Amino acid sequence: MNDDLAALKTRIDHTNELLTRMLAEVAKTPSTHAIFVDAGYLYAATGRLVAGTEDRRAFDLDAEGLIEALIDKARQIFADSRLLRVYWYDGARRRIHTAEQQTIAELPDVKVRLGNLNANNQQKGVDSLIRTDLESLARHRAISDAALLGGDEDLVSAVEAAQGYGARVHLWGIEAPEGRNQAEPLLWEVDSQRTLDLEFFKPYVARRTAHAYEAGGARPTREDVRFVGAQIAAKWLSSRGSGALVELLPGHPYLPGPVDQDLLVEAEGLLQYSLRGQADLRRALRDGFWEHLQTQY
Repeated sequence: MNDDLAALKTRIDHTNELLTRMLAEVAKTPSTHAIFVDAGYLYAATGRLVAGTEDRRAFDLDAEGLIEALIDKARQIFADSRLLRVYWYDGARRRIHTAEQQTIAELPDVKVRLGNLNANNQQKGVDSLIRTDLESLARHRAISDAALLGGDEDLVSAVEAAQGYGARVHLWGIEAPEGRNQAEPLLWEVDSQRTLDLEFFKPYVARRTAHAYEAGGARPTREDVRFVGAQIAAKWLSSRGSGALVELLPGHPYLPGPVDQDLLVEAEGLLQYSLRGQADLRRALRDGFWEHLQTQY
């Protein structure tokens, strides 16, 4: 009997040791978050908020700059977590990427998922794509937190599916000029809610009929804009010092929202030309900024 008790105690001690090791490994594993963007909701809500229209043809959206701002916002909220990626859900006829969607798909840490676009330009199948991804990532413990930018009631099932596997779902909304632009049942189901306001989106949306500075001259080349980015970087480094550079470098290729906005405004002043909604020139500007800083490190 004593031998049996001793053997049992040994097995219990061994099991406890394994559990302790497992818990220690789990504690060392960083939390992971992902951002899920319903582009249909994003375009409609930001267009209404900033440009006064939901018609995509009436305004330009700097998707790259906005995605970087969303990543930076998530980095602030989920401070001890790493980004898995940004999922961008949009509609396209026969699920063939538009030029804009292809540009977004080429961005680092971004996955574009396409539903169909019907004859009335309405998205079909996007909500089911979001549910599939949310549920799969939560089930495989690939994410602990999901930031969901959307407003459709059909997303409730996606939220419930992810929560069923232990993930926390945080709903991000866009300020509505009047009333609400998110379904109440969706607001009830999520773990937290956050509304992004006009000031957050203003740098990334511009009406196509009113480009500031555009009358002042011809469209600059990418090399012109890249050079201006390097100029601003030199000025930034001179005023901020090497300490600020060390803090900034780990975020490459993303710039914190305030730095990115200051870069845009100063560049437009130097170029006398608007870069709002012009993704290729915004990318050249950031490239020039980063390239100069990296040569100084």
